[in-house]
Amino acid sequence: MKSLRIIGLICAFVLLVADQASKQAVLHWFYNGGQALTVTPFFNIILAFNRGVSFGMLHADSPYGVYALLTLAVILSFLVGNWLWHAENKIQSICFGMILGGALGNIYDRVAYGAVVDFLDFHVLGYHWYTFNIADCGIVIGAILLLIDLVFLTKKRDSN
Repeated sequence: MKSLRIIGLICAFVLLVADQASKQAVLHWFYNGGQALTVTPFFNIILAFNRGVSFGMLHADSPYGVYALLTLAVILSFLVGNWLWHAENKIQSICFGMILGGALGNIYDRVAYGAVVDFLDFHVLGYHWYTFNIADCGIVIGAILLLIDLVFLTKKRDSN
């Protein structure tokens, strides 16, 4: 059990550091006169501040809205941390660690900037997906892998 917790906490820490390092690099680039970067014909690096939750929903312009979203994020992070603490296998530990690290990265942004720093901009044929960041990637990938584990792998482990 203890080793599972350590694995999850290491994943959370690595994701948090990678997220904040990438955001600092992007902020440094743009605040020092850098322009949007076209990386490929379908991917740009831009600077956007998301004052809402996922995909800009529940946009919070007032300080009360920011505090409400921050409070919600902290509560959810405690829940994910509790699930990490009780993870039953390495996959769950890694997934909860990724989700926790991503959540903490976005919480830091809300405290520091009043919004989440987003910069990954994918597009095809004039359609742009929502701009996101490394923390968001960790949350989404961790959640998808957790679902795969819960739906498919848990049943396989239980039948053995």
